[in-house]
Amino acid sequence: MGSDGRSWNGVAGGARGDGEEKTRTVAAPAPALAEVPTSTASVDISLPLPEMTPRIIDLCKELVKEWSSLDSSCFSISTVSGGITNMLLKVSVKEGSDSESSVTVRLYGPNTDLVIDRERELQAIPYLSAAGFGARLLGVFENGVVSSFIHARTLSPSDMKEPRIAAEIAKQLQKFHQVDIPGSKEPQLWNDVFKFLKKASVLKFEDNEKQKRYEMISFREIQDEVKELKDLSDLLHAPVVFAHNDLLSGNLMLNDLEEKLYFIDFEYGSYSYRGFDIANHFNEYAGFECDYNLYPDKDVQYHFFRNYLSDRPSEVCEFNTLSSLDKTN
Repeated sequence: MGSDGRSWNGVAGGARGDGEEKTRTVAAPAPALAEVPTSTASVDISLPLPEMTPRIIDLCKELVKEWSSLDSSCFSISTVSGGITNMLLKVSVKEGSDSESSVTVRLYGPNTDLVIDRERELQAIPYLSAAGFGARLLGVFENGVVSSFIHARTLSPSDMKEPRIAAEIAKQLQKFHQVDIPGSKEPQLWNDVFKFLKKASVLKFEDNEKQKRYEMISFREIQDEVKELKDLSDLLHAPVVFAHNDLLSGNLMLNDLEEKLYFIDFEYGSYSYRGFDIANHFNEYAGFECDYNLYPDKDVQYHFFRNYLSDRPSEVCEFNTLSSLDKTN
């Protein structure tokens, strides 16, 4: 991560250097989604990449104005790691003999619209981009988007534990939580949970044994417990922010040379409880294997919280007092 004398310099996704007050008021200057080029075309994601390629090239020529007159032979396409619900492609064109320009094409996975509110996602992206988060949206098509390419590597779960990276994630998440997205500021967590439960309760499987096991699940009982949990959480009056809601390692990227951290993929972004977003991030320490022995201990959590609150010295002082008392008990 470079020598200890070097400091992190990233506003996630662009290092625009915007101050906190600008981040709090990004709703006004953000570009309208109507200004982003759109296409009614779609790509069959079930096809192998070579068969998809002509369609992808045509889409890029349609949506990226600078590429509209290029010959198809100028394009190269490769897959990008990090996607879970989507297929990510890097599309590049040669610019002279020594340089090239690239974009990312994100193809929505099959049936992801059952759990992802694409309209909500596309509404938020321009405002998050204006605040310095994520890639710049270049175009929208029927089952995906085209965005600027981020030159960085995807983090692993173990990377998130590294103290300097954890500190930067915390600082950037605090800035992310200040972005103002137009619309209702009501927390969407419970609406989304109940929507998922409703869809899950009617799933059918071709495997008879799997179907029998699935029918043993009492979704009514689960729904009642979720309602009880919602009622209890309402008593906390927890702060509500625009949350990422999916801050796993695959949605964090790092340019090691510039020591710049990026948040990406805002598919699940919505107004939600600040504590939920942080706790959800901590859950991601367990990785895809869900090894919750890797869940961060109190010292790691305190390190995160101190950096999240780093621009509020009085709250850090109060937090340090509380954490010291906690350790002595």
